[in-house]
Amino acid sequence: MKIAHDTWLVFQRYFGIFIHNPAWVAVGVLQPALYLLLFAPLLKSIARVPGFPPGGAYNVFVPGLLIQLGLFGAAGVGFSLISELRLGVVERLRVTPVSRLSLLLGRALRDVLTLFVQALILVSLALPFGLSFKPVGILIGLGLVALIGLLVASISYALALALKDENSFAPIIFTASLPLLLLSGVLLPMSLAPSWLRTISTLNPFSHAVTANRAVFLGHLGNPNVYQGVVIMAVLAAVAVWFAARSFGRAIS
Repeated sequence: MKIAHDTWLVFQRYFGIFIHNPAWVAVGVLQPALYLLLFAPLLKSIARVPGFPPGGAYNVFVPGLLIQLGLFGAAGVGFSLISELRLGVVERLRVTPVSRLSLLLGRALRDVLTLFVQALILVSLALPFGLSFKPVGILIGLGLVALIGLLVASISYALALALKDENSFAPIIFTASLPLLLLSGVLLPMSLAPSWLRTISTLNPFSHAVTANRAVFLGHLGNPNVYQGVVIMAVLAAVAVWFAARSFGRAIS
């Protein structure tokens, strides 16, 4: 109960900061919206190519964009923590009885909520273009986005605590994100890639999340790829939370 109470207190603090600057929601959804408007129409001409996943261009592209939103939307949250380290906020937490795990979870829940709002905006924007989905499918899809947000945000916070400098943090986090994006099949399905590239992409956990998300949007809830993607993301998120919580503990002890 103490962890839940402390998490709620930390969440309230950072949610308060969030609602005083809601423009970040629009900023976060801007990049995937541009992909939706300027890139997705190009996929219509190749949707009938052998190997292209079923469902149509937007039912293939938008579920992938949601995974991209979780990846890039949470990757930069460590910048705010570095700022707090510089201002001495983290140092002052030494004297508080707040659970170290709650310091992470409260922040991460705010980040997940932000991603939820952005994902709903993105799906709404895609509906006029022909996106269709099953209600249960989108709920599972949002759950996947939440797991990815929790995973990436935890890694971002742990890295920020380790580096304590934006000039070191930025190139590492964004350089690492790029190959994960390209090998996930978000922009173009990996079923169109040569065999050697498809083999490499199977090592990328986000490629399994993309495949799972596309399946649930079509209502294929019994597809083994769905279970595989959800389990992989859940296990990685749990490991990342454990590691980041330990990083908070060491930073404040």
